[in-house]
Amino acid sequence: MNYRHIFHAGNPADVMKHAVLALIIDHLRAKPTPFCVLDAHAGIGRYDLGSEPAQKTLEFQDGIGRLFGRPAPHPVLQPYLDAVAALNPDGALRWYPGSPRLARALLRGEDRLVVNELHPDDWQTLKAEFAGDRRVSVQHTDAYQALRANLPPREKRGLVLVDPPFEQPDEFARMAEGLAAAHRRWPTGVYALWYPIKERPAVWRFQEAVENTGIRKILMVELTWHPEDTHTRLNGSGLLIVNPPWKLDETLREMLPALHAALPSTGGGSKVDWLVPEA
Repeated sequence: MNYRHIFHAGNPADVMKHAVLALIIDHLRAKPTPFCVLDAHAGIGRYDLGSEPAQKTLEFQDGIGRLFGRPAPHPVLQPYLDAVAALNPDGALRWYPGSPRLARALLRGEDRLVVNELHPDDWQTLKAEFAGDRRVSVQHTDAYQALRANLPPREKRGLVLVDPPFEQPDEFARMAEGLAAAHRRWPTGVYALWYPIKERPAVWRFQEAVENTGIRKILMVELTWHPEDTHTRLNGSGLLIVNPPWKLDETLREMLPALHAALPSTGGGSKVDWLVPEA
């Protein structure tokens, strides 16, 4: 319960995660029927990059700082960048949208957002962020309890984002188990599970555990910006996407190399592959 995302808001991992999140929601918007977005580890909604914690690390400078106010490295990044720009109408980068604020910016009138945060202080901040917004439900419970309580959504369409702070040593195992339980309740939903890439064997074990759930149609998406020669730093991040929208894999194979080229790096690259195919 000590993790504070403000130290890392807008860094390359955030940029990658939120760019893909925006792209998935954009795909959901293509059909007229309503959808629901459930964010299980929501944080505080938006982050002040001028605050002391953000200024202490300056991680955003190598992330959103390289994209803000510039032409999009790839056209499909525009909805994400537009959402960031909308929070900074004077043209100076100060505010960064966490996944709840980003998702809310992309909802249509009939769509719905459920955000959950366990940390008591962050939950209070999140409540204030969306006070009076009837399309947003703010909850305060364990993330995996939130999945049990809210799935399947009444809309029968939508996205679940699982993005833990990785404070617990068994977080990878909890994610795999939580996905299996959620998928049993709602097998047709889109699920996006974010993970850090530090120690590659831990990632392999996690991916194997997800494979062993028996769930089909799982896309693996990764972006790394450092060589994986040490586990003492964040070398990159990844997403496992269950039931990805049609042709999302093709779009990401074009977009992620452009994003990698736009961000500072000492190596790495992008990878889009099927962890488990549909059949």
